[in-house]
Amino acid sequence: MKRILMLGTGGTIACKRTENGLKPVITSREILSYVPGSREFCEIATEQLFNIDSTNIQPSHWLAIAAAIEKAYDRYDGFVVTHGTDTMAYTAAALSYLIQNSPKPIVITGSQKPIDMENTDARTNLSDSLRFASCHKAHDVNIVFDGKAIAGTRGKKERTKSYNAFSSINFPNVAIIQDDHVIFYLDDKDRDKKEVKFYHQMNSNVGLLKLIPSMDASLLDYMAEHYDAVIVESFGVGGLPSYEKRDYYRAVARWTGLGKTVIMTTQVTNEGSNMSVYEVGKNIKREFGLLEAYDMTLEAVVTKIMWILGQTREPEKIRLMFYETINRDVLWVSVH
Repeated sequence: MKRILMLGTGGTIACKRTENGLKPVITSREILSYVPGSREFCEIATEQLFNIDSTNIQPSHWLAIAAAIEKAYDRYDGFVVTHGTDTMAYTAAALSYLIQNSPKPIVITGSQKPIDMENTDARTNLSDSLRFASCHKAHDVNIVFDGKAIAGTRGKKERTKSYNAFSSINFPNVAIIQDDHVIFYLDDKDRDKKEVKFYHQMNSNVGLLKLIPSMDASLLDYMAEHYDAVIVESFGVGGLPSYEKRDYYRAVARWTGLGKTVIMTTQVTNEGSNMSVYEVGKNIKREFGLLEAYDMTLEAVVTKIMWILGQTREPEKIRLMFYETINRDVLWVSVH
């Protein structure tokens, strides 16, 4: 029987009603008591790391979760992290970079309603997660939610209230959990057998600029004084405005002149970017050597560059690491 460590971090699954709204107060040990049937297929230990709303999650929490898993890694066969849904995709992506090549499954789950409610998705999600973490074919970081296993770098919360809150973006689901069975859609028989590697540093000095029509490029100038990297969420397949004053051209020139990182991505959820299609993207990318997210999710881009900048500040190393596929995060580069 597999030994699973369940780590509690808070979120809706751990909430109770208060006069000020839902607040996470239920411990991981209490949460586990709502799924007694899980002990029929695995042995489960619990540890409470913190108990916070996931809106308050920061990189320091990601590092704490990774450190707890590293400390216990040799003693357990799999790990389940209970977490709030609002930043779950960011945490799953961050852990994918902080814990790489794990032959043991690391599952992130939560719920849209607290586990002590009569009508809730929490008990099913938790039971499914423990079952997936107990499966001999499971590995690496995955979100398990609403009967689906989603690669940690591909998950995105697309619904605020419905039980099917998460989707796998630009990539198929890894597996489904149905009638107490885990059915894998992806065959990993040729997966490289590498040793698990843990990382211990992230640089959170990363900013995000979401473009809207007529936005002043001086915002990029301000950000250049405060951040080591900026992610620009552009329109469509990607590009920067070429208004009369060419302010975006000048702002990007300043960023690259300072040796800082500029990453272009798209506001469109599905199908990714391709800056080579239009003049507004092709010319500026070619001249300044901007990084491009392609089919990556925003959550993966944010956490990946935080992880990379925690390891190096050398532009060429940053480029090589950014385009290396980790836990299925980017496929476009490998086929073009």
